Amino acid sequence: MNNFKKLILGLFLIFLILVGIVINDNWNRLSVVYSSNDNIVGTQNLAFPDENLLEVHFLDVGQGDAIYIKTPDDIDVLIDGGPDKNVLSQLGRVMDFWDHQIDVVILTHPHSDHLDGLIEVLRRFDVKKVYYTGVLYAGSDYRVFLEEIQNQNIETNIVNSKFKIDLGNEVDLEFLWPQVNYANQKVKELNNTSIVNLLRYRDIEFLLTGDMETEVEELLIENNDYEDIDVLKVAHHASTSSSSLDYLEKIAPEIAVIHVGADNSFGHPHRRVVDRLDRLKIQTFRTDLLGTITFKTDGVNLFQTP
Repeated sequence: MNNFKKLILGLFLIFLILVGIVINDNWNRLSVVYSSNDNIVGTQNLAFPDENLLEVHFLDVGQGDAIYIKTPDDIDVLIDGGPDKNVLSQLGRVMDFWDHQIDVVILTHPHSDHLDGLIEVLRRFDVKKVYYTGVLYAGSDYRVFLEEIQNQNIETNIVNSKFKIDLGNEVDLEFLWPQVNYANQKVKELNNTSIVNLLRYRDIEFLLTGDMETEVEELLIENNDYEDIDVLKVAHHASTSSSSLDYLEKIAPEIAVIHVGADNSFGHPHRRVVDRLDRLKIQTFRTDLLGTITFKTDGVNLFQTP
């Protein structure tokens, strides 16, 4: 081997070592923000587990929603795709580079800030199942989304009642709403057709809400569909149409995540909603301020990446 090749090989080995140090340092700096054993929210130094982790990534897609979930059994779930193909680069940062399959895609409702990125996901990934409501909506991007599913012959599931899907290793994803059939129906308020999910891993629960508004919040509270949530995805980008004080008090989340774009034209998150979260001492994370927000949990402790 000539000296030039030896030099290149040496530099490559140094690069791998440095990458390993950075990755190891990042993992060592992960700290628990919540433990279901003691109901204490804060930063603590606990040994971070290296297996059997559930990952939930609230992707930074601007003014829109996209949530990527990876289970301990390596099942990939994507809830919504944001407003454009930026979701692809965000997925590239959190998924294994060799992983080109997404087991479950959920479209909460067909507004473009939740839908459009999913079209590119369908084209770039091997998607196994799609869950959606089947609601009628005239958007051209929705038509393209449905055509892409049909062309690829992807399994589809209409959500119109409560049910759970088993994601293995004590992880399940419950569909709480809708509990009525919106398939082939035209509705006045599309936000209230949003699919609402409860992701559960042992003692830790994430409530993922789409853009549901107070009307649906009240129905779910009346049905006692959830309480004492660990992590709440704040509905409708923290608009005043959602997240009433009564609702927040009854579900009692420890942590809230607001999916919102920086300097958006809607004025999200609304000051009233932020004030309610502050008043109830709910630790809040925002994608416009922090970028992608990642939680990892062993089912008891909840860790947030730096």
